[in-house]
Amino acid sequence: MKNQFLILGGTGKTGSRIAKLLQERGELVRLGSRSANPAFNWEDTSNWAHVLHGITHLYITYQPDLAVPGAFEAVSELVAQAKVAGVQKIVLLSGKGETEAQRCEHLIKDSGIDYTIIQCNWFSQNWSESFLMEPVLAGHVALPMSTYKIPFVDADDIADVAVEVFLNPAHNGLTYELTGPKGYTFREAVATIAEASGRSIGFTPVSIADYKAVMQQMGLGDDYVWLITYLFTEVIGNPDNSIITNDIEKIIGRPAKDFQQYANEMASSGVWRLSEKAV
Repeated sequence: MKNQFLILGGTGKTGSRIAKLLQERGELVRLGSRSANPAFNWEDTSNWAHVLHGITHLYITYQPDLAVPGAFEAVSELVAQAKVAGVQKIVLLSGKGETEAQRCEHLIKDSGIDYTIIQCNWFSQNWSESFLMEPVLAGHVALPMSTYKIPFVDADDIADVAVEVFLNPAHNGLTYELTGPKGYTFREAVATIAEASGRSIGFTPVSIADYKAVMQQMGLGDDYVWLITYLFTEVIGNPDNSIITNDIEKIIGRPAKDFQQYANEMASSGVWRLSEKAV
């Protein structure tokens, strides 16, 4: 029987890339998203058995993060249904240094299904496909925890790793920590983007309390404010998360993409170029 992959978050930063790579290899891929057919919704378990039917390999990424309340219960139910459906291999995208995410990791490890866990910290793509893109385009970024070095990891590297660990059983039962090859403070990251894009982009360090207050003033939901605050304090503030590994090179045979290379590539793509209307 030919393998069939269910890629949750199939339209997201990592899922879309993993799906594309697998399809290019001729693998059968089913996207797990609300817009897919059949649709997958973390908040509605009623059709999960249908979505999982015939699936041999499952990629789990939980939105917005494994640390949020309810994530453990949802992943627990999914894994239980995956076992009934006959899923043979799970790849879990987990949060590096997130205590709450480790509960989900143990759940996968104890499932009886072959697995590989890939732990990541902050994605480089947060600057071009997520919440940090807007301030970059506005020309000024204000962030807390400004002195911490972050080895931003590229979503393309994560996808390459995920495909390799899916297809090579030598990675079964292992946990990998994926990082970029060099740490950058937020100020250094902004300066790198500014240089690559030829734009003037300012940076202001702020306290976590002030940053949280601004998010609340913007009317952002309590769950979102909690998550962003958690990621800044518990993840960036965790000294273990500044440690750089060579797991990406060990798995795919080439060095991890540096943030400078990412910035150069994104600048060349025009993603940070201001439109004439904006100018």
